[in-house]
Amino acid sequence: MPEPFNLKSFLADLPHLPGVYRHIDASGEVLYVGKASDLKRRVSSYFQKTQHSPRIARMVARVVRLEVTVTRSEAEALLLENNLIKTLQPRYNILFRDDKSYPYLRITAHKAPRIEYYRGPTNGEGRYFGPYPNAWAVRETIQILQRVFHLRTCEDSVYANRSRPCLLYQIGRCSAPCVGMISLEDYNRDVERAIQFLDGKALEVMDDIEARMRQASDAREFEKAAVLRDQMKALARVLQQQSMEKIGDDDVDILAVANAGGRVCVNLAMVRGGRHLGDKPFFPTQAQGDSAEEVLSAFVAQHYVDGILPAVLVCSHPLSEPGLVDLLAARKGVKAHVVVQPHGLRRTWLTQAVKNAELALARLLMESSARAARTEALAGALGLDTDEQALDALHAECFDISHTAGEATQASCVVYKHHAMQPSLYRRYNITGITPGDDYAAMRQVLNRRFSRVAEGQAEMPALVLIDGGKGQVEMARQVFVELGLDTHTIVGVAKGEGRKVGLERLVFADERPAVALGVESAALMLVAQIRDEAHRFAITGMRAKRARARNVSRLEEIPGVGARRRQRLLARFGGFSGVVSASVDDLRSVDGISRGLAERIYQALR
Repeated sequence: MPEPFNLKSFLADLPHLPGVYRHIDASGEVLYVGKASDLKRRVSSYFQKTQHSPRIARMVARVVRLEVTVTRSEAEALLLENNLIKTLQPRYNILFRDDKSYPYLRITAHKAPRIEYYRGPTNGEGRYFGPYPNAWAVRETIQILQRVFHLRTCEDSVYANRSRPCLLYQIGRCSAPCVGMISLEDYNRDVERAIQFLDGKALEVMDDIEARMRQASDAREFEKAAVLRDQMKALARVLQQQSMEKIGDDDVDILAVANAGGRVCVNLAMVRGGRHLGDKPFFPTQAQGDSAEEVLSAFVAQHYVDGILPAVLVCSHPLSEPGLVDLLAARKGVKAHVVVQPHGLRRTWLTQAVKNAELALARLLMESSARAARTEALAGALGLDTDEQALDALHAECFDISHTAGEATQASCVVYKHHAMQPSLYRRYNITGITPGDDYAAMRQVLNRRFSRVAEGQAEMPALVLIDGGKGQVEMARQVFVELGLDTHTIVGVAKGEGRKVGLERLVFADERPAVALGVESAALMLVAQIRDEAHRFAITGMRAKRARARNVSRLEEIPGVGARRRQRLLARFGGFSGVVSASVDDLRSVDGISRGLAERIYQALR
């Protein structure tokens, strides 16, 4: 047996070194992860008679054991702390959703570069601009670049096979380098001006366009001068719309904290190259009772430890760890500093960020209240626990079957938890080995696959299992649960009402309870219908994608001379069936094993 943990002896032996500490409860759960420049001083402070926040006080009361890891530096401790927080999700840490996949705008490295929306690593060829706070901000910027600089957005396969200009050329959004309506030299000059614009040098771009317009006019190249004049007008309109006041070339993030109704919002506004790109709100969990300074420090540590750290952070409150940004900057090899009382335009941006944080929090509270009310109505209608904590943890899963006359059968499972759908937990199941069109056998298969893991203790059991179907499907679910030794009380079927009208559905139970018609006005039925419709949508989209893949491959198989190996090469070479369809005869000939005659047959067969 392990020796009982001796807190006094443990604290006495702690070194005055940087590292990470973990508070652990009687069940072995890690309650809290923290870093320290001096482990002995920091960890000991939890057990002295000093006033802690309510959250930390509750945590300390549950601690029965501690673990520490000594690191070589505080920066290394910061990295380890955040890795552990992401992995363990301790219940007493302030947690922000780990969303590092921000969108970028990319200008490709082709002879005639393309502008495109992009997510992913930024170490490939081309130029990357961002990150942007949301997809809308990227697409708005792409539209600006199309209006002003007429850059192409088409796929390379489309670009390589154009024989005449597309609609974008006709409406003045592309200069059509694909068919030589502009020389590659002139097109690439436009690309360079677009890059300058994205780098925040819009006024320099304006001066350059104006100078080139005058040169063209003096040389009596009036058509070229007219194009440059229109470009200058378009850019002038953009600058007027966007209030392009400059505060230097630094990239700036503005962080504002708002508190209300027991929830906290951190609003992140991004400024890149002098352009205010937009805002993104974050809603941390387990931040009740913590100061704005502590919340901001937690956000900065978690958000920038792996992300891009801008040169300036404008904050609504000082950080509770003043040296945090210096640590992050040193680790990344950049220069960065925090501004808490900004002036001029930065002050205007901060005021707006605070207002946006308050608005986002008000929307969340209103939506959360409405969602919680619907969850409570459903729990009440089904006789489930209506305690606030139980409602938040209410876990419902809904299953549906989809196919087209027995083809491409798929089952879907969608998840509702914390008063909202949880798309990251959705699952699709390919159904095989059954008679095509046998929905009962398909339901049996998916429930066996899903709940055998529950029976074996490898997965969580939902409080509610919704089945899209009536008595037959519910009976099938009941049989599966009985065979697996699971509680059939959790099974609820959603049977369509008369004429399949929304609001007339009945809830059918697997135990002896009579069916229930909640009525059109029922908030509980609204929630059930939402979950059922989401399962139906998820099943149909999966089935259609599976069917399309099968049919597309089948179309290739039907072409004489295209066997399995050539089919694989074609799909790999052109990135899928749509790429093969878009390919020219010469493109098809470039694939190993494809003769000119076969390329022509493929080309004609797919038209």
